[in-house]
Amino acid sequence: MNHLVRLIVIIVFALCSIGTAQAHQFAPSLLEVQETTPNTYNVVWKTPAQTITNVPLQPIWPDGCKVQSDSPAVREGTAVITRWTLECIQLESDGLVGQVLSVDGLAENQSSAMTILSLRDGRFYQQVLNTDTPDFLVPTSPSQLHVVTQYPVLGFEHIWEGPDHLMFVFGLLLLVGAGARLLWTITAFTLGHSITLAIVTLGAVEYPVPLIEFVIALSIFLLAVELSRRPVGETLNQSVSLFRRHPWWIAGGFGLLHGMGFAGALADIGLPQNNIPLALLFFNIGIELGQVVFVLGALLIWWLVNRLVSFRSEKLVLIPVYGLGVLSAMWCIERGLAV
Repeated sequence: MNHLVRLIVIIVFALCSIGTAQAHQFAPSLLEVQETTPNTYNVVWKTPAQTITNVPLQPIWPDGCKVQSDSPAVREGTAVITRWTLECIQLESDGLVGQVLSVDGLAENQSSAMTILSLRDGRFYQQVLNTDTPDFLVPTSPSQLHVVTQYPVLGFEHIWEGPDHLMFVFGLLLLVGAGARLLWTITAFTLGHSITLAIVTLGAVEYPVPLIEFVIALSIFLLAVELSRRPVGETLNQSVSLFRRHPWWIAGGFGLLHGMGFAGALADIGLPQNNIPLALLFFNIGIELGQVVFVLGALLIWWLVNRLVSFRSEKLVLIPVYGLGVLSAMWCIERGLAV
């Protein structure tokens, strides 16, 4: 019976690892429309290279708009990018304002698309299109309510689409267990990535993205190595590493790096120029909500495993620890080659 349970846990963890490793391939599409001259727009359409059906994802333009020029689709990582020049001369002087933008194929692909519209007069619009809301009626001006309701969703979606951040949180959970130490450690990680998310997003710091992505993967690998050194439950003493005695300092330091990763995602999404602080705040709130949901879910699963499995839980910990190490090592190699 014990061998069967072990096998089931290994299979479940492997499937979760495979699923998270592939998560970026099914990230939301991005439709970015920028007005260059009156009623003329540069369009960038970014879609996942891998879809679940043969139905293409395609933007739908208002009547009176025509694509005047386009460039061949280019594969970049797990995405395909197409660029167009869109002319809407037949529309009124306010162009796309008051018109409907939509994306065809969302329901068939069970997907979503972020739509960003930037006008020459500084107005900035952003809307998530999905199966429930496939159309976006461009209002006269974006509202603060729109920012408050949309950016937490974007933050929540981002952390769940980025398995590296969740795997680091999972490693912290394995390192400190439940209780006050977990609270302080997760709080330190939150403060760390909140600081750099704000600094980088506001343009105070620039950094090489591939290098930061590599260091993020390396932080997970180092955490996995530390976890493999001592069984969980062993009494802390002076011979225990600084990582284990004061995990909140390490979590906060690595949180600074992870915040740069969050900032890169937020830069891809875009910020409303008239509501940057508000958008930044609620994007971060969405990240924290996603993080809390993940931690609570992991604790619930671990509690259930301890109730159902008769042998000591310390033996089970080795399975996700080694899985975390293998997955992070794979990311290190992949991202190291891209630096």
